[in-house]
Amino acid sequence: MIGQEAACCPGLSAAPLEEDQAAELAKVFKALGDPVRLRLMSMIASRGQGGEVCVCELTPAFDLSQPTISHHLKLLRQAGLIDCERRGTWVYYWVLPGVLDRLGAFLTTAQPVGAGA
Repeated sequence: MIGQEAACCPGLSAAPLEEDQAAELAKVFKALGDPVRLRLMSMIASRGQGGEVCVCELTPAFDLSQPTISHHLKLLRQAGLIDCERRGTWVYYWVLPGVLDRLGAFLTTAQPVGAGA
């Protein structure tokens, strides 16, 4: 899970990862390494900060059974990327605050002073 400890970690190119940091980040990348989970994450994240999406809106976008979609969502939750809440018969999902920013910061390389686009 990309928790608070990852928020203070240097970027990938700044310093070698500690063993525990690498293990935690590997869980995240493994979760995102599946095309279905990557699409699900994108669909949930596209709702913006504080946005949420009902599983009833996610399932029709895939040619997969509802239990398979639920399994993929469970893996994203276990990786610490999303969370959910059951309301009646439906479950609503959202991206955990700051997760994508921390992941992006980790992958960003520092540009030398004076380097520009």
